[in-house]
Amino acid sequence: MENARDLAERTPRSDRKRRDSFGMFDGYDSCSEESTSSSSSDDSEDEVVPSIPASLPIIKNNGQVYTYPDGKAGMATCEMCGMVGVRDAFYSKTKRFCSVSCSRSYSSNSKKASILARLQGKPPTKKAKVLQKQPLMAKLAAYAQYQASQQNQAKLKAVVAGESFDWGQYICSSNTVGAPVSCFKHAPMGTCWGDIEVGVRIEVPNSDTNFSTKVYWIAEIIKLAGFKALLRYEGFDSDTSKDFWCNLCIPEVRPVGWCASSGKPLVPPKSIQHKYSNWKTFLVKRLTGAKTLPPNFNDMVQQNMQFPFKKLMRVEVVDKNYLSRTRVALVEQVIGGRLRLVYEESQGGADDFWCHMYSPLIHNIGWSRSIGHRFKRSDITRKLDGQVDAPPQLFQKTKEVDQSGDWFKDGMKLEAIDPLNLSAICVATVRKVLADGYLMIGVDGSEAVDGSDWFCYHGTSPSIFPVGFCEINNIELTPPRGYTKLPFKWFDYLRETGSVAAPVRLFNKEVPNHGFRLGMKLEAVDLMEPRLVCVATVTRIVHRLLRIHFDGWEDEYDQWVDCESPDLYPVGWCQLTGYQLQPPASQSNREMSQSVPKQKKKAQQYKGQKKKRKIPVGRRPFSQAGRRRSSFSGDEEQSPPPYPAQGPARPRPRTHFHLTHKSESLLRMKEETAEVDEFTFSQGTSDQESNGSGSYYIRQEP
Repeated sequence: MENARDLAERTPRSDRKRRDSFGMFDGYDSCSEESTSSSSSDDSEDEVVPSIPASLPIIKNNGQVYTYPDGKAGMATCEMCGMVGVRDAFYSKTKRFCSVSCSRSYSSNSKKASILARLQGKPPTKKAKVLQKQPLMAKLAAYAQYQASQQNQAKLKAVVAGESFDWGQYICSSNTVGAPVSCFKHAPMGTCWGDIEVGVRIEVPNSDTNFSTKVYWIAEIIKLAGFKALLRYEGFDSDTSKDFWCNLCIPEVRPVGWCASSGKPLVPPKSIQHKYSNWKTFLVKRLTGAKTLPPNFNDMVQQNMQFPFKKLMRVEVVDKNYLSRTRVALVEQVIGGRLRLVYEESQGGADDFWCHMYSPLIHNIGWSRSIGHRFKRSDITRKLDGQVDAPPQLFQKTKEVDQSGDWFKDGMKLEAIDPLNLSAICVATVRKVLADGYLMIGVDGSEAVDGSDWFCYHGTSPSIFPVGFCEINNIELTPPRGYTKLPFKWFDYLRETGSVAAPVRLFNKEVPNHGFRLGMKLEAVDLMEPRLVCVATVTRIVHRLLRIHFDGWEDEYDQWVDCESPDLYPVGWCQLTGYQLQPPASQSNREMSQSVPKQKKKAQQYKGQKKKRKIPVGRRPFSQAGRRRSSFSGDEEQSPPPYPAQGPARPRPRTHFHLTHKSESLLRMKEETAEVDEFTFSQGTSDQESNGSGSYYIRQEP
């Protein structure tokens, strides 16, 4: 036994710790054990745990013991290392030491000699000086406790003042699910969320305790909704009385084992404190083989919250009042990857525009000239101090295409999402072919004579579709304004206009395994007023196309977006980034909107330049702030209030008139002239996910 003890003393402490620890629970003991500080009976035999292949860390058990409370409150100072902590979390019945290692070190011969020398009035040795630090450590602990209490009070006041939207209660009350974080590759942690799932264990602050200082306990993920998780403390079993929702990316959420390595106490909730006589045995049984977060999870979150765009960077962005051209704008604010851009020459920064840094609406300086896009020159001749052009590598890259062969031609017909009315897919025309695969698209029947409302889409954009896409997928197609031959038939329209449908092979056929399902909740940008992020639901899935419904609003405000749109975010994104989330519209808002008399629509021909498409205002809800209706950018006709906008009520453009048009059978279109290709349309798959790029909605016959 003496030889074994000598060997242990000669072995480096780090090696001994690695050998006798309970994996991720270094430094925990069980106060319910009958052992004393000098006893070595705390070491148990190693348990053999079968290896579980998973990307998340597995909690292993090789005999380490824990520290847990015995019902007595108060603080204590370790007589060996001087660490101050909750008394009940200290080792042994006497609560003199914070861990087994301190107890054994204290009882060693060298320590005994130092203490004996101190009692005899001799100068203390270097090792014994730690005992003199106790009064200072105690004062520091008291000061830290006071600061913690003050911070907790400040946080409580802030919560009462804010009264933010409660995602957890909303999801539970409606019995819905949130879209997984992995569906949003552009969001923080979107590409490294991994196997975080139900059953993963984490360490979180224990709110069910009488301690004034922050203590932790282990919790299990019961349900996931984006970044938010429904948690249950270990030991509650099927009892849901203390379940709570928490954002997994906040700093207070830690992997199992963090408390041990950081010297933080683990304290069971007071509701179940005396439920088990031996917490060590309970936790060993419950946690062995379970998954926890990666050790560097919090570092990963911090890294993912760093964004390359900085204030005063210059970019080119679409002119919200003249869609067919771009302007220079300055980055004024960056929140979670979303940019508040202020147009150059703006007076007081009131002329702004919100978009994500991966939005197809922003480009590097010089982009417009390189592809032949319209551009509004600024009267500002030189950059101001601090202004710098955003590097081209910061912008989202588009797929390279070969325009030398078969490519889009001016006048070709297609179907496209109306950028001024995102709930509608309209009959559209290629008005101009630009360089690098870009196209200028105009919506038939609603164009300005000077083309000021043409919109730029890339040829691989998921927002343009081949002729017949809507009919095959049972989507309502908005015909040209003033077109009277209804129901609308593409074959007749092509013949009447003498135009050609764009070949199907030119369109984007890739359908990623996006993971979205019907009814999933998320946070989505209202693209008609893009400074607002709202509570939303996926109500329809057509391959990679999603129909987004804004909760509390009528279906006419829905928007079609791509599954990889940077304007969709997981539940909890606003809380994580500090962005203001717009809650669902209340019943009073809906009743108020219905009291507005409908305005009779008149078909008219657009002449000259116009800033926005005229949209009926019938049933549009009033804003409490009395704001006017929005344009494409969401910018009101008067100066917008400073962000964040408060309250759910917001002016939203109503959709254009729709003429119901349902498919009766498979559509087979043939054109007798040689100028029009021959198509065969096969039935597509609607309202469900379609994986892979081998199949598509429409087949074109050679």
